[in-house]
Amino acid sequence: MGRRESPLKTILRQRFYFLFEVLIIFLGIFIFMLIPTFLLPFLIDSSSVIFEPLYYLVKAIIIVVAIPLFLYISYFIMEKQRKILILDVDISPSRGFLSLFKITRKNFKFQLLYGVLLLFLIFIPLDFFTYLFIPDMLDFVSTALQPAGESSLNNYFNENYFIFLLSIILIPLCVAIYEESLTRGFLTNRGSEYTNKMSAVIITSFFFGLGHFSYIFTAPSIGFPIIFPIIWFLQTFLVGIVLSMVVLRRHWIFPVIFAHTLNNVITSFSIWNNIHHIDFSFMTFYVYIPLLITGILLLIWQFSRIKESLTIGWKEFKSYFTRDETIREGTLETVVRIIMDFLFGILIFVIGVIIL
Repeated sequence: MGRRESPLKTILRQRFYFLFEVLIIFLGIFIFMLIPTFLLPFLIDSSSVIFEPLYYLVKAIIIVVAIPLFLYISYFIMEKQRKILILDVDISPSRGFLSLFKITRKNFKFQLLYGVLLLFLIFIPLDFFTYLFIPDMLDFVSTALQPAGESSLNNYFNENYFIFLLSIILIPLCVAIYEESLTRGFLTNRGSEYTNKMSAVIITSFFFGLGHFSYIFTAPSIGFPIIFPIIWFLQTFLVGIVLSMVVLRRHWIFPVIFAHTLNNVITSFSIWNNIHHIDFSFMTFYVYIPLLITGILLLIWQFSRIKESLTIGWKEFKSYFTRDETIREGTLETVVRIIMDFLFGILIFVIGVIIL
């Protein structure tokens, strides 16, 4: 019988092999993204009102096609590494990714319920109280998205109300599909097969948060204090943890796409109003307060289910800071694992910036 690998070596091996697979998938997405980047401007005038919705639609389709395709390729490239690291029965990762999108007649109402609860109890309160108590945060978000930039894909915020409404019928959904498929669908789901589940959650959520913090480096954001991108990072990091845990526990991606989409729609209205100098009190009284009241009613109605989910979620979150017995961690290895998760979150983010 061979000598068992040390916990530190296992921790590093798990993350580097996963990082290699991330590189394969990101390169695949980059190759496919050349289609809308270079082909669409030749087919449709970039100033057309349909260009931005069509671009986001093609981008969403590409992410759902590219990830399982290149997961299939990496499945064979990394066959030896999979046998070393992935101890459970390793079904096709492509099939595992696509299975997240499965909705049956039996579970549809439960998936919808989870999506509604995520929207009303996580997204809406977090955004509303942030914009209410930190009013300049909405100014920062409105500016950071660069709706006035020459090469911006968010010019629909500057259009009249009718064109804006037509745009947000499709764009928020496509953005949610793209982001959730990449982060929760691929990084969290596949990462959990290389590392323990909570490590995958933290790595992905840190990556997701850094993606929003990075807006500090865009030209329009330079004049804003650093506290605003930090707040945006904390928001998305915390939301990312919740969404990742839901996907891993239920193996559903529809609820997070549903909640993310509708929150994008609501936030888009706030941004459009802000850009067109309509006071936030309009959104407060006519949108957020009715939604918050609905959220309270949902909390009362589903209190037992929510309490059970919170109890399980908190237990899983706390387990992240305890020793991982599956690789025989000691206290030192636990600290190293946590540090490595954040470092690899940064590495994946840097790779994403370079490639994507």
